[in-house]
This record gives sequence, structure tokens and C-alpha cells, in this order.
Amino acid sequence: VQHFALHLGYGCDAINPYLALDTVEHLVLDDNLDKTPEEARANFIKANIKGVIKTMAKMGISTVASYRGAQIFEAIGLDESVVDRYFTKTPSRVEGIGLEDISREVYLRHVDAFGERQDEAAQALDSGGIYQWRADGERHLFSPTTIHKLQKATWTSDFDLFREYSGAINDQARDAFTLRGLMDFEFDESKSIPLDEVEPASEIVKRFKTGAMSYGSISKEAHESLAIAMNRLGGKSNTGEGGEDPDRFTRDENGDLRRSAIKQVASGRFGVTSYYLVNADEIQIKIVQGAKPGEGGELPGHKVLPPIAKTRGTTPGVGLISPPPHHDIYSIEDLQQLIHDLKNANVNARINVKLVSEVGVGTIASGVAKAKADVVLVSGYDGGTGASPRSSIQHAGAPWELGLAETNQTLLLNDLRSRIVVEVDGQLKTGRDVAIACLLGAEEFGFATAPLVTLGCLMMRVCHKNTCPVGVATQNPELRKLFKGSPNAVVNFMTYVAEEVREIMAKLGYRTINEMVGQVQNLEMRKAIDHWKAKGLDYSKILYKPDVGPEVGMYCSMEQDHRLDIALDNTKLLDICKPAIENGEKVSAEVDIVNTDRVAGTIVGAEVSRRYGAEGLPEDTIQLKFNGSAGQSLGAFNPKGMTLTVEGDTNDYLGKGLSGGRIVVYPPKVSTFVAADNIITGNTGFYGATSGEAFIAGMAGERFCVRNSGVKAVIEGVGDHGCEYMTGGEVLCIGRTGRNFGAGMSGGIAYVLDEEGDFVSRRLNTGMVAVYRLIESTDDEIAAVKARIEKHVELTDSVRGQAVLADWDNLLPKFVKVMPTDYERVLNAMARAEERGLKGDEAIQAAFEENVKAGH
Repeated sequence: VQHFALHLGYGCDAINPYLALDTVEHLVLDDNLDKTPEEARANFIKANIKGVIKTMAKMGISTVASYRGAQIFEAIGLDESVVDRYFTKTPSRVEGIGLEDISREVYLRHVDAFGERQDEAAQALDSGGIYQWRADGERHLFSPTTIHKLQKATWTSDFDLFREYSGAINDQARDAFTLRGLMDFEFDESKSIPLDEVEPASEIVKRFKTGAMSYGSISKEAHESLAIAMNRLGGKSNTGEGGEDPDRFTRDENGDLRRSAIKQVASGRFGVTSYYLVNADEIQIKIVQGAKPGEGGELPGHKVLPPIAKTRGTTPGVGLISPPPHHDIYSIEDLQQLIHDLKNANVNARINVKLVSEVGVGTIASGVAKAKADVVLVSGYDGGTGASPRSSIQHAGAPWELGLAETNQTLLLNDLRSRIVVEVDGQLKTGRDVAIACLLGAEEFGFATAPLVTLGCLMMRVCHKNTCPVGVATQNPELRKLFKGSPNAVVNFMTYVAEEVREIMAKLGYRTINEMVGQVQNLEMRKAIDHWKAKGLDYSKILYKPDVGPEVGMYCSMEQDHRLDIALDNTKLLDICKPAIENGEKVSAEVDIVNTDRVAGTIVGAEVSRRYGAEGLPEDTIQLKFNGSAGQSLGAFNPKGMTLTVEGDTNDYLGKGLSGGRIVVYPPKVSTFVAADNIITGNTGFYGATSGEAFIAGMAGERFCVRNSGVKAVIEGVGDHGCEYMTGGEVLCIGRTGRNFGAGMSGGIAYVLDEEGDFVSRRLNTGMVAVYRLIESTDDEIAAVKARIEKHVELTDSVRGQAVLADWDNLLPKFVKVMPTDYERVLNAMARAEERGLKGDEAIQAAFEENVKAGH
């Protein structure tokens, strides 16, 4: 895939992979493939086409014409003379090998293939081992030896054995695994201090985090062990984008807390509710991730067991793909809005934005700081819970050393460094790694693979297959019984890493992490480099320290001003709703609103969730009527018990993440325009909504109900991409839709009034859905649809709704029912299970097992 992408990206119009196609045919003729030559060649081409499309998609490019010649690459380890001549204007920040070295490597490979061999045993070619470890293949930092040492050290509390492990990891002079492996500390004995003057490990570990690995990608036992360990230390574990069982929000009888301090909010919005957000110390917005930049988290259907589906608000057995980040973040301004939304959803939590190491990440990080994020994470290209596509594992993203250095330098040059915490992650394994990251500009540090290894992971690289033999990355109940990990091992690992950091700090003369942040002058390129390919590397751009004055802060020393004091909730709504929040009393009020009043109702909703949990309040306990033009994200994440009504219009992101509340929007009573023909709410309404109701008398913009998983909405017309990536809920559209309706829709149901008769042929994306006529459904279903329109009319006084009801018999045959095929298959399997006498969770489990057995 990478070869095809490179050729296209550098301008090829056509590619003829004749040798690969001949090789595929040879495999068939040698009986190594059970295909015809034609089938095998077609499969090879198909796989590479799909890979190229995936690569283009995660870069946000829709057509080959736009990708061809775009040169969206960075050269890592190529000399500037080669880049300038052959890959002109491609960024290359660390220099590297030239033409002579490239020629030498080609020659060595040729000799390996065609040179004389001493005996029959030497006939076999190198087994490779780039992805999985092989005894005679490429070396890996995590090998059977280092894994054994790390596990034994952390399981038996043996710090001396841990030093052996870290010594093996840190010794990279011969095999240059990482950029940091070729760095040395510049120690000055005159500046060293006694170890007991350095801040204790118990303080340093509070800066440590475990990476965003979702419940679903790893097992319940592994996920909870990480959370328990980090809570014991005062650090932070990360939910990943899979939501979290509310049962984990309260302490266990032994005092342990299984709650993850960092709640991730990715573009998929899986499991993101108001209650989820108020149970966070930090909320992380995943724009990208290190091993899969531009791709959302993916979970194959056979790992979406009923408990995972329940946590994520999706359907068991149906595979999950997050929408690309641009669905609600087209720009820094959009990101600023999401940061503001989440800060309103939990005023006590820090807001973290996850970026990937790439050229230009410093500029993006500056925008993130200006957008009021509290933390920015620069994620390296390593990792991905073993389930990344192979083209991403080897060919996407960049080392964190490059991105972190650029981010720190850019923030310093723009005097933004003191306003934001900089975090880094990507295969941090030892105290040396952390110390180098700190000197390059980070003050908080994330670990993922190493903590999983301490819990028993053997790096089998079968995470995506649900066959993990040690119960770490599987949902198979039988395999989960093999999990032997303990939070104690993770605690030991973090403590040992912190102790190693302290020892380096003492030698360098730093008493606190804050003193050490960004002091890059303490690093140099390793003088004794054994590997011939590493001779041309140049670290001057990584080790550059901007010449800024003493007034420019080197680490985060001030809090961002989120301007919550001027929020409508704080100036008016909290006082109005106080009786409801404190005593559950009914309240109602009418308030004027203007479009600078953003996220109205969200702080109130957060207080309801904080006090009353996932259940919220009884319906209509809080009734707020707004008059005017509401700003963005009205009613975002509002829980059950809140009804927000707008007489006027609303902006983008209406009801984002709605968590059980009700939103009603209709035009001013005095207006004379036809509501059904006019936009009354903006783009991306009810993005990621999990439950509740919506009644909108008018048209919505694009991407209405994208990734909706539970809201029941009535709308009178939508723009392009309606119901995109929807996984649950119900959308009833009694007007015209834009194109690409239902793209990526894997759950829920949509009903569309198709008066013109061209909805299916011209505007529906049929890739994942089936289409039926509502008139062919059961009487109960038809009655339910009609009842919802009646409720819409009752709440909004909709002229369009009244017209549909008045002509119901004639319009009923024109209603189309859109049903995702995967969702329908699961519902049918559940119906069969219920016919056998199974109910509730038992029926869901039986349906899941039936579909997995059938290979779906």
C-alpha cells in the first residue's frame, strides 16, 4: 500500500506492479494459494486499491486527482541532497542516508537473495519480523527477553531486575531503534545534586498517564487494572473512545477506584454522556492518534459483545468505525467550540487535545493553546493496541521526538508555552525516555504498551482477532479467565520509571520536573554511533532552543481563561434552576437569547448529572424557553429532566451529545416565512447524541444526527449526509433530504417522506442500508410514526406536520423506511431468540452468538 501511495503521491499516472502480479501467480502455481491466477491477481489489486483509498481518506482527500502529486509525506532519515533532487520540497528534519548508502543497501539485499550459500540451511531468506518478533529476524525493543525481565521485575517488586530491563532497552548504539536512542545526556558533575534533594517519585508519578485504550479493544480486567493502578498513584488512566461503565464511578469496598480520570471524546462519541463527562478530571479530545493519524478507532463486530455495545450505546455484533475528525472539527474555530462545550460539560476538568507528531504540529498546537485547551498531547507513531492497519504501523505518523521538539519550540516563540501543559506518548519504556521527553519540552507522559506488558501482554500481535492468549486484548470470556495481571505490577512499573527519572535529574542538577522542562541544552547526539546508516543523521533541528527572554515561561504556569463567568448558565440559568438541582422541584422560565450565548443549558445539565447520576430528573422538571437566535451547541449533553424550547433559530451543533433531554425548536410565532423551506438549525445537530427527543419545525443543515445512537428526532428537511454513521435512535424527516443520506449508518432507523420519488435513486447512500416502504410495515410501527408527527405538531405547532397529518392516507405510501442491514440482521436474530423463550440480555447474547457463528 505504501509503495502505491508513494508513487501516486509523487505524480505517477499509472502503476504496473508486474513483478508482484507474477509473484502472486507463481504462488498459485506452486499450490501456496487456493485461487486461480486471475482471482489472486484481482485480490492483490483490490487490497492495494482499498489501502490507497484508506490512506487518502485519513488525509481528507476524496479523489485520486487531488492525491496525485500532492506529496503529503515527510522523509525521515534521507539526506537533504537526495530529497532536494528526487523528492523536491518534501520535509526532512533529521537528514540521513545519501545515494551511496541507498546503493549499498540495495546491493546488500541483492547479495542476500542471489549470493552463494554455504549449506541447505542457509537457503531460506530472512524471515523479516517487522511486525511480529522472529528469532532470526529484525530486532525489537520488546523481545521475549525484555518482556520477561519487565514482567518478572514488576510482578516480584525487583528494582534491580527492572534496571536490567531498562538497560537492555536503552542500549541502542548498535541498532538505532529510535531517535532518542542516539541521544546522550550532557552531564556536568559540578551541577549534580544529592538524590534526596530531587522531588520524590510519589510526585513525579502524578504526571504519568496510561494511554487511550478503549474497553472493547482491551478486556474489562486489563482496562480496570490500569485505572486502579493509576488512581493509587495519583496519576491518570484514559478510557479511550469506548465509554465507561458507570459502575466504575464509585469506589470498591477495599477503597480502590476503577474510574478512569481521563475521559476521551473522539469523533465516534461512543458512550459520551453528561454523566460520563462529569466523572472526569480531564477530558481528552482525540483529533488523531499516533499509530493511526486521521483514522478513527475501529472495533470489529466480533469484539462488540453485548456489554461493550451497552457501554458504547451501539448494537452487539455490529462493527464500529469512528467518523473522521473533520465531521465536527473543520478548523481551529470548530475545535475551540468543542473545547468550550466540554469545559461547560465539566467545569472542573482540564481539556486535553490529542495531536499526532507531524510536520507543522507546532503551528496546530499554537492554535490549540489559543483555543483555550489546558493540555496538548503530541502522540508518536508507535502503538495502537496492536490493531492498527499495517500500513499505519509502519508508514504513518512520525517519531514523537520530532513533533515534541517542534511543538515546544513553536509555543515558546509565540509566548504560549506558559498557558498550556505539553504531554507526550508513544512507546515510552524507561526513565531515560521520560527524561529525554522532559528535556525536549514535555511535562506529562503517557504509557500504553509497557503497562499492558506488565499486565501480561506477550506482544502476540493478535489484538484485532480476539484471540489474545493472556486475556489482555480479548473479549472472549474463556480467554479472559487467563488474565493474571495485577494493578500492583503497573504501580511498580510507574514507580521504577519515576525513580530512574530522579537519578537522571540528580546528575543533571534539577530538583523538580518543572525546572527540567525544555532544557534541551542537556542533550547531544551520541558520539559513538555503530550503525552505518545512522552516520548522516543531524539532530540540530530537534536540539534547537529558541532564544527567548526570561519573561517567557518554559512550562505551564497559568490557567486558561475559559470565560465561563459570562456564560448564560452562570449569569441566569443556574439561579433559575437551583430549586430543581438542589431539591428536584419543577422550574420553568422564559429567557432571551442571542447567538453569542453558546452552550446554553450545559452547565445546568452537568450539575443535574453530578447530583442525580445517569438517570437525571423526571421528565420536564426543568423547562426553559428561549426567545431569539441561540448560539452554537445549545443543550449540548443535556440529561433527562431538561426541556429546552427555542422560539427563533439555533446555530450549529444543536443538542450535541444529548443525554436524555428534550429540545424543541420552532420559528417565531409572528414570522411569515414557510418554516419547512427554511434552515432553522445549523450543521451537525445532535452529533453523538445518546438519548432524548428532538422536534425541529424547519430544516437542518448538513450532517444531521451524525453518529446519533439514541435520540428520536423529527425534522422537516436536512442537508447532505443526514444520519451519517448513525448507530441507534430514530430520525423522522417529513421533508426533502440532501445527498449521501445514511452513509456509514450501521444502526437505528430513519423514516423519510419521499414526495418526489427520487430519494432512493438520487440521495440515499445504499452501501450499508436496506430500504422499505413504511406502508408495508406493521400497523403498530405506522401508528408510532404518525404519533410522533402528532407530538411534533403539539410541541411546535408545525404547519408542515399539520399538512402531513391532514393528508395522511395519501402520503403514507410515500414514506420510506431506511434500515441498516447489519442492524436488521441483529434485530432478526434477537426476534428468533425471543421466539425460543429468551428475554432481555439473554436474547441479546444469543443474537450476538448467532451472528458471530455465521461469520458476520
